[in-house]
Amino acid sequence: MQDKTTTDRVKSLQKHLEQENPLLVSVVDKFVELDEVGLGLGVLNARDSYTTEISWWPLISILGTFSAGKSSFINQYVGDTIQKTGNQAVDDKFTVLCFSNDNSVRVLPGIALDADPRFPFYQMSEAIDKVAEGEGSRIDTYLQLKTCPTDVMRGKILIDSPGFDADSQRDSTLRITDHIINLSDLVLVFFDARHPEPGAMRDTLEHLVAGTVRRKDANKIMFILNQIDTTAAEDNLEDVVAAWQRAIAQGGLVSGSFHTLYNEEAAVKIEDAGLEERYKRKRDADLHEITKRIAQVSVERAYRIIGALENFSNRIEKEIIPELQTAVSVWKKRVLIADAIVLIPLFILFLSYTISHGYWQGFNFAIPGMSEDGYGGIISNVLLAAVVVVFVLVHFIIRGTIARWYARGLAEDGYYGNLRAAFLKNTRWFKSVLFGRITGWDQKAVEKISELRDSADGFVQKLNDQYTNPSGKSS
Repeated sequence: MQDKTTTDRVKSLQKHLEQENPLLVSVVDKFVELDEVGLGLGVLNARDSYTTEISWWPLISILGTFSAGKSSFINQYVGDTIQKTGNQAVDDKFTVLCFSNDNSVRVLPGIALDADPRFPFYQMSEAIDKVAEGEGSRIDTYLQLKTCPTDVMRGKILIDSPGFDADSQRDSTLRITDHIINLSDLVLVFFDARHPEPGAMRDTLEHLVAGTVRRKDANKIMFILNQIDTTAAEDNLEDVVAAWQRAIAQGGLVSGSFHTLYNEEAAVKIEDAGLEERYKRKRDADLHEITKRIAQVSVERAYRIIGALENFSNRIEKEIIPELQTAVSVWKKRVLIADAIVLIPLFILFLSYTISHGYWQGFNFAIPGMSEDGYGGIISNVLLAAVVVVFVLVHFIIRGTIARWYARGLAEDGYYGNLRAAFLKNTRWFKSVLFGRITGWDQKAVEKISELRDSADGFVQKLNDQYTNPSGKSS
């Protein structure tokens, strides 16, 4: 059962969604039912909820290297100077931008994000601590929240990342980067055309491109080669673009899209009028595609959330449960083998010693020289019982040791829950090594997962009714 803090957090989320999208309020209820399955399995604890594993607001993240033009693009998009710009690192934090009715831009500390479940960095301090112990308490050095009073920001969240090629705090930065890619509806990855050799950005490509290849939602990634005006002097835009596209293709990318931009206010002067017109047409066409894709995010968001409900349900049944079953099966086999290796020799040694020293009178165990009646019989029984207890203790030491050793290789903070905790729940002292099913995975749980998938399909149909009309009939 979820604790009160988690329950209150879910209710607060529903309250915020009531005005914005009532359909999603019902979706939250289904996530709560999914939480119950996760709690039963042990992949969630009382403080966890699958509702915090996704962003409930349209989320666009902007990643890239230092001086790639991320902040300039944001300022151009929102129509205001929200982010500082420059050729050097001007901000080494992840900045979350959201709408505010306040007429001024306000900068709030990272704790404003870490403690608010409506934002995509809820409890990020705990995740940072797992990468770099003690760093979670310094959450303000990684995150900040900026309010933005422009209408274009209504109903969506933008995240501006620090330069991806930063050396300091690198592990934690990568951890946060992976987190926001998972949560985002759209990811804009900026590269700098002033660095025509993609090899200079190999580390960025390695993480972003290679990671994209492994993703099932890679089509949400848009790669943007910025500041292409710098290629006009040699009129080699096509060559520079081709070099970057080859570098990305060599990383195995088969989806996503590639675009080119430049900021006209900061651009170098293009002397040839015809060339300048060609560059502008290319930039305007790509900028139109990017902004159109951003506008589409608000529609896609509801589908993405419902898809996450179905995805979580499927992954529990088709990935978590099989992995748990395999892990528990391997544990049971190893315990039985270890018992045979340790306990059988001990049992043989015990029998050999007691038989040779006259402890057995037929099938009765008795200490030599003591009567089987009275205190002699009691002492003999106590001794035999103590031997049995030792054997049982050895068995439990073996099974506990093997469980802890095996659990180290299981994911503790996976996207779909804590597989390690679920495994340990199935290896507790009262769980048989011969029989038994996975804890929490009974017929009721199976039916609940099936019901949640059906509910997701029903929600999608309701969304379709809002945007489509296959029959063509007027409503």
